[in-house]
Amino acid sequence: MSQAKGSWRKPPFIANPLIRLGLYGAVALYFIFTLATLPIDWERVSDGMSRAQRIFSGAFPPSFERSGLMIDGFLESLKIAILATVGGILLSVPLAFMAAGNIAIKPIYLLGRGIIIVARSFHPVIVAIIFVKAVGFGPFAGALTLVVYSIGFVAKLLAERIEEIDFGQVEAMRAAGAGYIVTLAYAVLPQIMPRLVGLGIYQLDSNLRASAVVGIVGAGGIGATLANAFGRYDYDFALAITMVIVGVILISEAVSGFIRKRIA
Repeated sequence: MSQAKGSWRKPPFIANPLIRLGLYGAVALYFIFTLATLPIDWERVSDGMSRAQRIFSGAFPPSFERSGLMIDGFLESLKIAILATVGGILLSVPLAFMAAGNIAIKPIYLLGRGIIIVARSFHPVIVAIIFVKAVGFGPFAGALTLVVYSIGFVAKLLAERIEEIDFGQVEAMRAAGAGYIVTLAYAVLPQIMPRLVGLGIYQLDSNLRASAVVGIVGAGGIGATLANAFGRYDYDFALAITMVIVGVILISEAVSGFIRKRIA
């Protein structure tokens, strides 16, 4: 393919045009086949559209009359998020040390990685259902759910940060005769502290969002208030709760982003 002198064009992902067109065709055929074989009940879809119209017509205008219930739900979600973030970080730090291949022996490394993989394997809603069955409805189940959720995220990224540290400081501490715990405290922890603070702020923001989701299955917080509003067909109150959730999440995202930039 001729090009003007000095010009540059990004090369295609697949250089061979026949293979590229064949791949595009295969993807298109698979999409059409999948869409055609989905068990879609169009009559039920049609009925659902009419039900959705009734829901949306009953949701406007939003009702803020029971703002006390809304405030109580948000305060409960905030407590769940803070407790889960603190507990998750306290558990994530030792797990991250266990899951870092450059400072942990092989059996400990495999154990730490295994725990992190298990924590990351399940959606928070599934974990929330398990804890609701185990400890009952309420914010305690939500806090336990988000602790597991926090471990899966914070411990993994923190372990990867530990594996990227300047190992010369560790070797210097060991050469000076420092023990394992002292080496971790003075050679490893100072290097990962900025990342730990950033992850903690991000996870608090994430847990606040997740608390609204796990509450729908009975794990407390504003999600439980929203689920109750839908259960009572109070669609105007449900819309008000949804609007406030979006507003709080936007504010939380802006604040956490500002703090992360300040500590970067």
